[in-house]
Amino acid sequence: MTRPRRRALRAAGAGAAALLALSACSSSSDSDSTAAGSDASDRLSGEVTVFAAASLKESFTTLGKEFEKQHPGTKVTFSFGGSDSLAASITGGAAPADVFAAASPKTMAIVTDAGDASGTPTTFVRNQLEIATLPGNPDRISSLKDLTKSGLKVVLCDESVPCGAAAQKALGATRLKLTPVSYEQDVKSALTKVELKEADAALVYKTDVKAAGDKVEGVDFPESADALNDYPIALLRDAPNAEAAKAFIDLVKSAEGQKVLTGAGFLAP
Repeated sequence: MTRPRRRALRAAGAGAAALLALSACSSSSDSDSTAAGSDASDRLSGEVTVFAAASLKESFTTLGKEFEKQHPGTKVTFSFGGSDSLAASITGGAAPADVFAAASPKTMAIVTDAGDASGTPTTFVRNQLEIATLPGNPDRISSLKDLTKSGLKVVLCDESVPCGAAAQKALGATRLKLTPVSYEQDVKSALTKVELKEADAALVYKTDVKAAGDKVEGVDFPESADALNDYPIALLRDAPNAEAAKAFIDLVKSAEGQKVLTGAGFLAP
């Protein structure tokens, strides 16, 4: 073989080796880049806006802090209130939100019927009514019938909100006629009347009595078992942060979320 030809072959071999090395580096770089991109897409960030029934305030606030801890870079913002008012805000487009958690299927239906929910809502807890009295129960209230005592100031939730609808169902089962001193737009407002001693008793949820601590005293009554409220949760159709919203809903439904909720007095679905 002539010397010029040997030099040409050596040059070709060196060029092929360089191309192989470059190809390997490029492949490794692409792989690393893809992995990094995948990790980045798995990271949640931004604000999650949750509209939730007033009775969920304590437990959802706890879950919101846990969510932010699990997903640094996220922030959960809540709007608590009467489920019907929240549903109206969602369907009316008054404020963008990612998640809606209602205190009854009826109020969730306002949102689903308007086409503003994404997918089918899931029932994640149930709640039961209880009579909230002044500390020590000075009026010796032990039943629904006792709420009809002359001179007793009783507060109910408005029938348009879930706690009010449940109260009317329980009262209807006993055929009692009760004239409250006021109808409140959400369960927290009804409970506050007792806490401030502006009322002697209120029909609220067990969870709210528990959250109030020693500010009120709770009295169970058997008719409450026939007026349980299911709580559905749903991702909203135009959720600005859908991925993070889904993750928050998953937390609510998880064993960890259920532990917080049942610890607050809610019943498993």
